[in-house]
Amino acid sequence: MRSKLPHVLFFTLFFQWIYSQEKKENSSLQFKIKYENESLIQNKKYISLSKDTLQLETFRFYVSNIKFILNDNSVISEDNSYHLIDFEDSNTQIISIQKKSNLEIKKVVFSLGIDSTASVSGALSGDLDPTKGMYWAWQSGYINFKIEGKSSSCKTRNNGFQFHIGGYLKPNYAIRTIELETNNSNFEINVDLAKLFNEIKLSEINSIMIPGSKAMDIADIAKLLFSISESLSNEK
Repeated sequence: MRSKLPHVLFFTLFFQWIYSQEKKENSSLQFKIKYENESLIQNKKYISLSKDTLQLETFRFYVSNIKFILNDNSVISEDNSYHLIDFEDSNTQIISIQKKSNLEIKKVVFSLGIDSTASVSGALSGDLDPTKGMYWAWQSGYINFKIEGKSSSCKTRNNGFQFHIGGYLKPNYAIRTIELETNNSNFEINVDLAKLFNEIKLSEINSIMIPGSKAMDIADIAKLLFSISESLSNEK
């Protein structure tokens, strides 16, 4: 009787190869939302460089048009690339992407915000669903990022501040492109809100709710929030 061992060995090696290929074809973007060097904690009191004491209640932002630039300069783009990141929901902070290559990633490129195509497409689903609270109307489009909280520096009702930053029509095109270089495919993206509040005084600016020049200024500052951390941490 012919031995079945070679057949068993063949199928074992075959399925191991299939599994290894699946692992190689997947990558992810993991966003670590922080205030300076610590994970952002809802309603914890922080102090900015301008001596504003603040508490963050809401922080959400859109990431779209994600691209990986590989070592050979080839580009991997994600189809229908629209993701809502919410610091209150850790499940939204990891985006799995089909990498389809064994080459290392040397640059990550994405948009902070939603493009005009999606903004004028009417009722959409998933992360673009208007019930997510990140859509104004077709004239103004999506809120690219939303920050809400309280500060004793704000002479407003309940000492609240609100930044709803968006706008897809020129001259108030508030979408910003983020480009981050990396040495390998093992990285996280840090999002440090301290870099925003260190650039503004909440006693002077504490409410932006429509597209305009002030929203454009905040969108420019928001580009500074993002940086690459090359080694994955064990932080929860």
